[in-house]
Amino acid sequence: MKLFILAITLAVISAHTAQEWQSRTIYQALTDRFYRNNGDTSGCSNLGNYCGGGFVGMMNHLDYIQNMGFDAIWVSPIILNTPGGYHGYWAQDFYQINPNFGSEQDFVNLISAMHQRGMWIMVDVVANHVGPIGEDLSGVGQINPFNQASYYHPYCAINWNDQWSVQNCWLANLPDLNQSVQFVSNGLLSWVSSIVQKYSIDGLRIDTCPEVPMSFWAQYSKAAGVFTICEVFDGSISTNAGYQGSVDATLNYPLFYLMQDMFKSGNSMYDARNFMNQASTAFKNINVEGNFVDNHDNARFLYQYNKINRFQNAIAWTMTWPGIPILYYGDEQAYAGGNDPNNREILWPNIANTGSQMYTFVKAVVGYRKNNQIWNYSWIERYAANNFYAYSRGQALMAFSNTDNNQMYWVSYHPYAVGNVVCNVLIANDCVTVTSQGLPVYLDGGECKLYQLKTS
Repeated sequence: MKLFILAITLAVISAHTAQEWQSRTIYQALTDRFYRNNGDTSGCSNLGNYCGGGFVGMMNHLDYIQNMGFDAIWVSPIILNTPGGYHGYWAQDFYQINPNFGSEQDFVNLISAMHQRGMWIMVDVVANHVGPIGEDLSGVGQINPFNQASYYHPYCAINWNDQWSVQNCWLANLPDLNQSVQFVSNGLLSWVSSIVQKYSIDGLRIDTCPEVPMSFWAQYSKAAGVFTICEVFDGSISTNAGYQGSVDATLNYPLFYLMQDMFKSGNSMYDARNFMNQASTAFKNINVEGNFVDNHDNARFLYQYNKINRFQNAIAWTMTWPGIPILYYGDEQAYAGGNDPNNREILWPNIANTGSQMYTFVKAVVGYRKNNQIWNYSWIERYAANNFYAYSRGQALMAFSNTDNNQMYWVSYHPYAVGNVVCNVLIANDCVTVTSQGLPVYLDGGECKLYQLKTS
């Protein structure tokens, strides 16, 4: 009874909207990989299974996240998984907390500690499939509450070129829930409503959205009653934009691929202009899209492309481009893991390293975003070239490059007055005076710069 009362009390202050989430900056942490509950800092011999991270370990090291300026954390799915489901995507019992992460009280304590700090929690949820129990569903009896074969689509492998197949066949041999069955749809809707209210969850990241009819996600998002952001693993602007309305937003895979093209492949930065022309028209609200450089499903940026300057450009871009920034844990320590599970490294060997180059860089960029409250201002292109791009939001102006060569540009179209002194927040005393010719921007060795008025 005590736990129930605490959860209901917390829920009163939750239910944050998409508009409220626009000011947030999200840190994505795989719960199993952030910090061990018992404080053991030894290595992990098998990244394909549990390594020992959990709710207590995260709660005890919230300073590490908050000191970079993050005010929201995206955690892994919280429910009991079938064996080996360290990532949380192999549901076994929707109504039990995964004991590998900790107890239900540990989870409540984590959320309470976050809310006391003004931090919000985003929980990853899955409504498309459950854990691997056999193509013949022989183990379906262990799945709660979806313990009958009639609750699933019959086995077939997905053909990604056929949307019917995407929605009705199995992803990676994972039993595919049939949302057209009333027991399944009602069960998923009541479950998501109950966990949001019980644990005072502030937002949801929804897994595998294209694999389920969009009409169901509209019901799901309404039942949740909080900000919902969908994983639509597709680089198409129009495809992603089509989900807004059924859910609040999608993870911005179109922007992810744009940045890969510009900062890794060296494609012309004029592409950013074309991208924005399309995106600003297609999306109902581009400001709630989830911008990211790395995540748990893609090899990290620095894998086979170990250029910190380009990586920093990409990170700063996601933090200042319209949308809600999401930093994947370990990026602040320049992790460079390859494909799953190598991009799901353990963080605890480096969690004390708050003076590293990338940690201090991320802290400066998040601080810049917050200090200038850039989410309140429209995006304006200020200069475009093949290897140089600048845009502003309010009186914050950002300049980017995708070449290792030194560059100098006069940005004549800017938000400042002649005589203003503006400073780059990334380097102490890197200030210039705006003249009648414009703002002189010097980018050395492929760096980026984030300008603001000196008085600010």
